[in-house]
Amino acid sequence: MHAVALAGRRLGPAAAHSNPDPPPQLLTLFAATALAAAAPKPAAECTAGEWAGEFFPGIGKIKYEGPDSTNPLSFKYYNADEIVAGRPMKEWLRFSVAFWHTLRGDGGDPFGDATRAWPWEDASAPPLAMAHRRMRAMFEFLDKLGVDYWCFHDRDIAPEGATLAESNANLASVVALAKELQAASGKKVLWGTAQLFKHPRYAHGAATSNNATVFAHAAAQVKAAMDATLALGGENYVFWGGREGYHTLLNTDLGLELDNLASFLKAAAKYKKRIGFTGALLLEPKPQEPTKHQYDWDAATTLGFLAHYGLAQDFKLNIECNHATLSGHSCEHELAFASLRNALGNIDANTGDAQTGWDTDQFLTDVPTATAIGRVILKQGGLAPGGINFDAKLRRESTDLVDLFHGHIGGMDALARGLRNAAAIAADGTLDGMVAERYASFRSGVGKRIAEGKATLEELEKVALAAPADPVVGLQSARAELYENVLSRFLR
Repeated sequence: MHAVALAGRRLGPAAAHSNPDPPPQLLTLFAATALAAAAPKPAAECTAGEWAGEFFPGIGKIKYEGPDSTNPLSFKYYNADEIVAGRPMKEWLRFSVAFWHTLRGDGGDPFGDATRAWPWEDASAPPLAMAHRRMRAMFEFLDKLGVDYWCFHDRDIAPEGATLAESNANLASVVALAKELQAASGKKVLWGTAQLFKHPRYAHGAATSNNATVFAHAAAQVKAAMDATLALGGENYVFWGGREGYHTLLNTDLGLELDNLASFLKAAAKYKKRIGFTGALLLEPKPQEPTKHQYDWDAATTLGFLAHYGLAQDFKLNIECNHATLSGHSCEHELAFASLRNALGNIDANTGDAQTGWDTDQFLTDVPTATAIGRVILKQGGLAPGGINFDAKLRRESTDLVDLFHGHIGGMDALARGLRNAAAIAADGTLDGMVAERYASFRSGVGKRIAEGKATLEELEKVALAAPADPVVGLQSARAELYENVLSRFLR
């Protein structure tokens, strides 16, 4: 189907209900965008919704050209095979593309309708054929971008059916195509998950719903999504509790909801073993949005929940940077804390806007933050079987196909710079040496006994009474400014 026909496509469920007939000026925008960015090859044709041409015409494979390049469709810092700290850069970073933002993001938001008309979208095509088109577009994008992994929600890649059985059949059909495309390309699934937050049945939550039938439906959906992830050789499976929380405690049985959430996760952990899935199960913290209070608030809260219910050995964490800032922490803090507990499984790389205060899912391009991420990755010896997934979307006003490449290139380059910086910091050793020296009092004498957990209150009292002066006399400056100055030497 030629791109001009996309101008009058259905915009999606929300837009269809609010404005089924877009105004002429919006149709003009769609037509212009589609024609300029997505004109197919002359041989392209539409057969039962399938596509015979390129989805990203005129865009070749993105190559590394170095920091002096002015080509916007090139990597300035990400050099996949470059050896950093003993490994190829691509093995440290293990980049992944998010299916939902990249293929399904149409620019719509709570305040406005869609702003983009991607060439793979065609409302006249059968929904399952549309899903096949999107999957083919994904693999073309991965190939041209030079990324080995992709991530998905079940309902993003396959349409919901009239019944659960029909939904499962749709998912199986798309998974079969994805397996073919993976076999031909060598691409892999970093992680899969079930979308348990969008459909109205999940208005009150999924695993924390007040309705047992909804709980059962969510469990069945997770079962199918885990089966799909296994079939595609997925290396991890993620749980994001988008509506696992509350808006008011007046109508909430807090204890029952938490117990049910734990039961849900225990059932999933047992099913993982029964089907022979060897990948990691990951929980993704987020404090609020869409609920007022979500049960997986931050890394510490989530790890405390897992420990309380005896699930700590079954799950690790998927830390999303923008979720970290929403919880009042930095991305660095959440990564460092999860890593400290041997629970950092994957990173969803994105950032927010400090002025807005909500989850904007922008591409992460801040080099100091990327350097902090790189330091955590290096210190824990890598992320595998996890990686860095770009859970990031274009801004609403970015409407061209090429913008998808610009966003990912910027994020990949920033994280490559961060990794290089982190490796240089580690090789230099100055920062780590300064930190070690600051805590030198815990390497001998009573300090060593404290660090080993052997010191008693009586022993410590004797030390305090025998001290020649109040401890404040011997306190050293934290020299925070010096540490910042040392760090800045390595920021490139």
